[in-house]
Amino acid sequence: MVDKISPCEQTVLEKAAAYPMLDRVIEWASINSGSHNKSGLVRMASVLKQAFSTLPGKITEITLPSGKMITPEGDEILSPDATHLHLVVRPNAPIQILLTGHMDTVFGENHPFSVVTSLEGNRLGGPGVADMKGGLAVMLSALTAFEHYPDHEQLGYEVILNSDEEIGSLSSAPLLVKAAEGKTAAFTYEPSALPDGTFAAARPGSGNFSIIIKGLAAHAGRNLTGGRNALIAAADFALRLKAASREGMGINPAKIDGGGPNNIVPDHAILRVNIRPSTLKDMEEAQQLLQKTTEDIEKKHDVTLKIHGAFGRPPKNISEKSKALMALVENSCQDLGLGARWKDTGGVCDGNNIAAANIPVIDTMGVRGGAIHSDQEFLIIESLKERAQLSALIWIRLLKEGGL
Repeated sequence: MVDKISPCEQTVLEKAAAYPMLDRVIEWASINSGSHNKSGLVRMASVLKQAFSTLPGKITEITLPSGKMITPEGDEILSPDATHLHLVVRPNAPIQILLTGHMDTVFGENHPFSVVTSLEGNRLGGPGVADMKGGLAVMLSALTAFEHYPDHEQLGYEVILNSDEEIGSLSSAPLLVKAAEGKTAAFTYEPSALPDGTFAAARPGSGNFSIIIKGLAAHAGRNLTGGRNALIAAADFALRLKAASREGMGINPAKIDGGGPNNIVPDHAILRVNIRPSTLKDMEEAQQLLQKTTEDIEKKHDVTLKIHGAFGRPPKNISEKSKALMALVENSCQDLGLGARWKDTGGVCDGNNIAAANIPVIDTMGVRGGAIHSDQEFLIIESLKERAQLSALIWIRLLKEGGL
């Protein structure tokens, strides 16, 4: 293992630090690219395509279907297609890595949190500055700098910048899994798990489900007992799921669509629920729970149920290959004078899908920051340099060691 910075490495690190990352973040975070803001995502993709086109290789747009969604009325409709950016550089090099990031944010087109501002403590506030416009700037800086390493031709990389990560990557997940095939390692540019730079270790899986319940309408005054109340059935289902929530399998009944006038027994309801299993065994148990609860609710309330949805992100556990990659990250942090701490987290990301393809992945390579998904989101500015240099150094070390 290399234990100090060589002159060639130092040259690359200096170039990584010199890239105008802060300017990029301010420009990119000023573009609203909420997951459902199609015009904003088109603009964001155009800006990113131009920025990443300075790298060798050709960057292309790939549009893929997003599957089906359930309306409040219970109808299955096709979700809008989503367009992603794809870059391949040196696909025949002996060492291959995958880099992923997302251009979408959780802030919709008319969200009041829309301005990038300077904050005390050398911080930057704004929508997506940490999650993950900052991470995209770090990725581009590190890649640009790495091209100045003498043996850079020995490492190839594939970059996926998707536009639907914040809503589950339903369109881009197959693209991510395919891109992961045959890679030595992968790096995803989500912000650090904590503002101090802590990396995410294991993650639970995540599944989103819509449970469609059909009852029987009746006059609430003349024939109350003749109806089959779908709303009550949905509430009963939600309470049973919540009671089954435990460590290792968090269950969050989030919303019930349905109901109507006070004088009509509601014959229609949809329960929306998120389930986060920690292991594949937990995921199997969650599927069994859904099935059993469905059968129990149908019998008790004399209604019919249909479950729509799936576990879009499998649990991310730490494999032996992952441990080797984590050790490489720790040594690189040490040589840069940075701390390297790890923490299991309850959040999910595209790293889940990559890990499920048996590829070791570090999925918090982005900036240090915090309060993501809120109007208090911030980026710690000095971390732009830290994380860009760290990425470049890890790739150099990966190249020198011939892989993991």
